[in-house]
Amino acid sequence: MAGTTPQKITTFLMFEGKAEEAMTFYLSLFDDAEVVDITRYGADGPGTEGTVQHATFSLAGQRYMCIDSALKHDFTFTPAMSLFVQCDDEAEIDRLYAALAEEGSELMPLGSYGFSARFGWVNDRFGVSWQLNLPA
Repeated sequence: MAGTTPQKITTFLMFEGKAEEAMTFYLSLFDDAEVVDITRYGADGPGTEGTVQHATFSLAGQRYMCIDSALKHDFTFTPAMSLFVQCDDEAEIDRLYAALAEEGSELMPLGSYGFSARFGWVNDRFGVSWQLNLPA
């Protein structure tokens, strides 16, 4: 992104040992996706050696950050905060919904709810919430 203005606000995802697995999965879903930077915990910790101390990745031109927290927390992701994807066609929304729902949970099955051609809402296997929309 040399020569462009850096993204001012970035979605930050905190995992507990599954950051790289989640990031790799998300990268597999989008054509325009890449790991921008990744740093792993070393033998000195404080996190488990080899897990993600900090990573930045890009999906469809949007940057995200993720970490594996070295501490256990009493909270996790909530559907009150979700990633909203505008899909280009039926094939894309079907593919993304199937992949994200696998081992996850369906909040709203793919369907027509009156506000778009098709819509679906899922929590993926990592607990991250995704709204998938195919505009009318």
